[in-house]
Amino acid sequence: MTLSEEELAEELRADVLARPPSRARLIAGRFFRSGQGRLGFAVLALMFLLAFAGPLVSPWTYLDKDFTAFLRPPSPGHWFGTLQTGADVFAVTLRGMQKSLIVGLLAALVSTALAAVAGAFAGYFLGWTDRTVTWVSDLLLVLPAFLVLAIMSPLFGAGRWPLFVIVLALFLWMVTSKVVRGMTISTKEREFIQAARYMGVPPVRIIFRHVIPNLSSLLIVDATLNVSTAILTETSLSYFGFGIQPPDVSLGTLIADGSRTAVYAPWTFWFAAGLLVITVLAVNLVGDALRDAFDPSSARPR
Repeated sequence: MTLSEEELAEELRADVLARPPSRARLIAGRFFRSGQGRLGFAVLALMFLLAFAGPLVSPWTYLDKDFTAFLRPPSPGHWFGTLQTGADVFAVTLRGMQKSLIVGLLAALVSTALAAVAGAFAGYFLGWTDRTVTWVSDLLLVLPAFLVLAIMSPLFGAGRWPLFVIVLALFLWMVTSKVVRGMTISTKEREFIQAARYMGVPPVRIIFRHVIPNLSSLLIVDATLNVSTAILTETSLSYFGFGIQPPDVSLGTLIADGSRTAVYAPWTFWFAAGLLVITVLAVNLVGDALRDAFDPSSARPR
């Protein structure tokens, strides 16, 4: 007895529904069931939308100057007011947000990738590889990162911010690499790693195909939390003039400039400072919710 097309389709649908959800769907479900996860994701998405879509609706660019409106408060012509130079605060603040978000994201991704590779190689091979990685990470941990970045600030001229991202990422990977190393030492003794080794799979392929993917939960959470660390570090450096260099701007340079006029012209300071606080808070909420989603046992009772 053959099944009709409708019956066959119904059986296939039932089979699909009976399958357990994938790990990604489970994690996404846990994340969006969390109140702080939904709030952090919504606020962070709003910040990205504001930073990259806001300039499209603004009549001013961050390079424009209104020589008829110096240090004017918010008005219909200048939504966030103007600076002492006549620049539109709304336009330059969104430009600063763009740069800070890009620097934070790229620095977090580079540092997490570096931590994953260095820690996995050190834990898998041990011996001189482990000693070398440990020595380099310990050296970078004792170096004063702020001072090193300040000394190298002349290299971060206009258009050279990618170099700043790379140098910043070099001071963010060490602690995570030590965690990855310890987890790799235990992971490489598991059956599927031993089986791949006995089948003659090259060690480098085992690391990138089996070891690092099994540490994805740690790395994703670490990358998320590193975004806020990178944004705050970039802002602090730019505040003292050692980060993003003119004519480009970041939230740090805007806060530094606005701090001089914050008392009698608060719009030059508080819009940039407020957006920085909201962005970092949203990133931390997303990171905490992701940690709880990957490890439900770590979630606090609600």
